[in-house]
Amino acid sequence: MFEPLKFSDLGDLGNDSRIYFQPTCFVERPHGLDGRVARIGESMLWFTAWQVTLREGGGAKREALVPVEAMADWVAAMPDPLAQRADALMGAVAAPRPALTLGSRTIRLTEPQIIGILNCTPDSFSDGGKYGDPERAAAAGVDMAAAGAAIIDVGGESTRPGAPLLWEGDEIERVVPVIEALTRAGVAVSIDSRKATVMEAALAAGASMINDVGALAYDDRALAVAIAADCPVVLMHAPSQTSDPHSMSKLPGGAYGDVVLDVFDWLAARIDAVVAAGVKRERLVIDPGLGFGKGVEDNLRIINALPLFHGLGCPVMFGASRKRMIGAIDGEAATDARLGGSVALAFAAAGMGAQLLRVHDVADTRQAIRVWRAGRDSALTR
Repeated sequence: MFEPLKFSDLGDLGNDSRIYFQPTCFVERPHGLDGRVARIGESMLWFTAWQVTLREGGGAKREALVPVEAMADWVAAMPDPLAQRADALMGAVAAPRPALTLGSRTIRLTEPQIIGILNCTPDSFSDGGKYGDPERAAAAGVDMAAAGAAIIDVGGESTRPGAPLLWEGDEIERVVPVIEALTRAGVAVSIDSRKATVMEAALAAGASMINDVGALAYDDRALAVAIAADCPVVLMHAPSQTSDPHSMSKLPGGAYGDVVLDVFDWLAARIDAVVAAGVKRERLVIDPGLGFGKGVEDNLRIINALPLFHGLGCPVMFGASRKRMIGAIDGEAATDARLGGSVALAFAAAGMGAQLLRVHDVADTRQAIRVWRAGRDSALTR
């Protein structure tokens, strides 16, 4: 149960307090609302209020819903450290997201972009074995690109619970021929791996983005590979990045004090660490890691709070496609019967500003996003 945060409380907040800002109360268009709305980057999303959350020593939380036009007074009443953090977080929400450069391709993030999932594995939770043949996998990737995927994310190792750890040589053998074929076809490719040797081989084969569920922490050399490549990098949250990666789907021993704020803080610290090491901030994308060390309720809380993550100042990748939470909500629906839930979650994420949607079902998701975009256009031009 949350205690309310009042304006009169602000001057008494201690240095151990930590404050968070989540855009909320979205509106169709900003017309006639000058000074009363704020915008997420250069997106088509405007909002009229901030959900302000204060986390104090011991984990106690207080919250307030503050209109955009009143926010300057609230910040002015805060102690300097909190005021500086407030300005930084709100500024990060408003800042334009740099386009992603993948080889010769420029992918602009002013509207949601789709990343197609291509698992070249025999044992992935959803499509294991479907694309084990390199020619068939490459053809599927080309089809996904034609259907509207801006990037194809190629993976050679399953991270489903209980999957065996794969030798990196086998992983390379699975992904490199597919990446080479996709690159020849002019498709932008991301490599989904946590292993530095696999990243290097994939980048040499034509991949131009790294999607690391280990957030460059599992492999000691991954950070150096990312710095040398100077390409976009996805940092995903999972509770255990450096131990057995196949334990990352298990709930952490102490669970979470607050899953949303814990994940936000973890990602903020990881961004700071990799930037300090030499990765350019404008190359980073973040992923809250749905399903990795999180139960169904944890996942739902993160989804509902997705706009909070824009305060990290990086594009947000959202990956809920065919995940177990959909089956858990809908009578244990099998992985091949989760299309409706997958599209619904991608649609919801687009409406909360997610810039990248990582999905299996590209055509269906693309159609949903086109309809969403048409509605936004209509609202802005009526």
